[in-house]
Amino acid sequence: MNFLELHSKEMIDVINDNGIKTGVIKPRTQIHVDGDWHRIAMICIVNNKNNVLLQRRSKHVDKFPNLWDLSVASHVQSGNDSISTAVKETNEEIGLQIEYEAKVKDFRFLTSFRNSHVYGSIIENQFYDLFLLRKTFPAKKLKFNDSEVQDAKWADYTEIKRLDIEGLLHPRKEWIEEVFNYINRF
Repeated sequence: MNFLELHSKEMIDVINDNGIKTGVIKPRTQIHVDGDWHRIAMICIVNNKNNVLLQRRSKHVDKFPNLWDLSVASHVQSGNDSISTAVKETNEEIGLQIEYEAKVKDFRFLTSFRNSHVYGSIIENQFYDLFLLRKTFPAKKLKFNDSEVQDAKWADYTEIKRLDIEGLLHPRKEWIEEVFNYINRF
C-alpha cells in the first residue's frame, strides 16, 4: 500500500478554531480538501549535546517531500490523543521505542500552536501539540518507515537555520524557537 492509499483511510476528528472537537469525523484526505482544523502530535528529540534529531521526509509523502523536519509529526486519528499518537508514531516513523515510564524531565509537553498553509490542493489548518524527548543515540541506527522518512541526522540551531535559509526545511517552523528556548534553559 502506498502513502496516499494508507493515509486516505485515516479518520481524523475535525476541531474548531479553538482546538475543541466538533463531533465530526472525516477521512484525512477530505479534511485537507475542506481545510478543516485538525490536530497534529509532534515530538522533538534532543540529545545530550542539545542537538535536535531531524528527519528527512520521504520523496513519497504528499506534502513537502525531501525536506528536513523535526523528529516526528503525525495526524492524531479519531479516538486517539496527542501523547499516545506521539509515542506510537515515533516507533512507526523512525523505529525508536519510547518507554511508557519515561521520566518527566526526559519527556514533556512543551506547547500547542496553530499553523495554516496550502500545498497544491491540500489545505492545512492544524493545531500542533509539541512534546520534547531527551534521548541520545546514533541517528544511523534508526530504522525508517520508507514511505514517510528517508534519512535522519542530529542538528544544532545553526544547522537548522541554515537548512531553513536554503529552503530545505519544512515550512512549519514555530517549533524551532520554542524548543531551543526550552533546552537552553534546562
